Amino acid sequence: MDTGHIPFDTPNTPSTTKEDDLSFLRLIRSRRVGPTTFHRLVIEHGGVMAALQALPGIAAAAGVPDYETCPEGVAAAELAAGRKAGARLIRCDSPLYPQALREIDGAPPVLWVRGDPAWLARDPVAVIGARNASSLGLRMARGMSAGLGEAGCTVVAGLARGVDTAAHNAALPTGTVAVLAGGVDVIYPAENVVLAAQIAEKGVLVSEQPPGTEPAARHFPTRNRIISGLSRAVVVIEAAHRSGTLITAKNALDQGREVMAVPGHPMDARAAGCNLLIRDGALLVRSAADVVAALRDESRDDGMTGQQTPSSIRPVGAATPRSGGPARPVAACCDAGGPVQLEARILSRLTPSPTEENDLIRDLGVPAASASAAILSLELQGRLTRLAGGRVALS
Repeated sequence: MDTGHIPFDTPNTPSTTKEDDLSFLRLIRSRRVGPTTFHRLVIEHGGVMAALQALPGIAAAAGVPDYETCPEGVAAAELAAGRKAGARLIRCDSPLYPQALREIDGAPPVLWVRGDPAWLARDPVAVIGARNASSLGLRMARGMSAGLGEAGCTVVAGLARGVDTAAHNAALPTGTVAVLAGGVDVIYPAENVVLAAQIAEKGVLVSEQPPGTEPAARHFPTRNRIISGLSRAVVVIEAAHRSGTLITAKNALDQGREVMAVPGHPMDARAAGCNLLIRDGALLVRSAADVVAALRDESRDDGMTGQQTPSSIRPVGAATPRSGGPARPVAACCDAGGPVQLEARILSRLTPSPTEENDLIRDLGVPAASASAAILSLELQGRLTRLAGGRVALS
């Protein structure tokens, strides 16, 4: 019977669920291995265990001879911490993993959840906005979330102060998803501890970070990509011109999600981001009814045009079989001038500001496989960093 799991392990290598969990955690928690690199290694080597075994050799070829993968004991300790927190690990090969999230670049290989994971796939819509929201903004967030819940949508937000908190509270009777920047057992801000406990009872808390992880500034942008990646649409209620909320909106656009915004007065700085989004093409919405109508129109258009829906996209890690013999190791790329020269060319085109990886590869004018291998090598050397949305930058 098809359970929905992707067979990462070879048929002749029986393994327990615990061993599979350990392999997943060891690979994603290994030094300089992020979600994008995780998936590329798995596809290149045909499985998680094979990728884990190949990683030290890849690092050595990249000039990091002392590289060690995450020890089994560290991964086992994370599993124990998750059990102690009452959390559940969901791997990207599980049928419980939300299909919409599988679509995005750099989908989290693992999720820790507290609550019912079924909420992750029940017509989720993100409702996000300013932490210092106005009284009207909070009122709009409550009305929007309550209306979406009554229409059968699950409200997704980040458990932040302001709009997020109002949205979660209003959606508690109908189900809500809180995506955390730190561990699934570390509630930030602290005043939302009671709300988080209620969400765990009536919805679900989710994080890609190990249990016990204190949220740091670098965790919030990656958290935001999960909020948008889970959702059919992202509704923005009050956002300053430069804010984390707009980062989530940009992620949504990159991920092919609908972005909607509630307009505000031009003289109110808290509405500047929403007005900017609307100017640039986001759908203007005034209520939950507007959001629901737009989602229905989108579903109707998809059915008429035959566009690919999330359920028909190949799951992350399901590699297409290669022909013509075994795959080359990732680090064995060659290019005119050699891999060292290719790495130098890549570095010369990068700055600390993010660059689209696809644009970089096109600019290099070399086969994508060669460029990707060189980028991976530089990542393992710590000379570049992968960012959300398929971007790279100098470390």
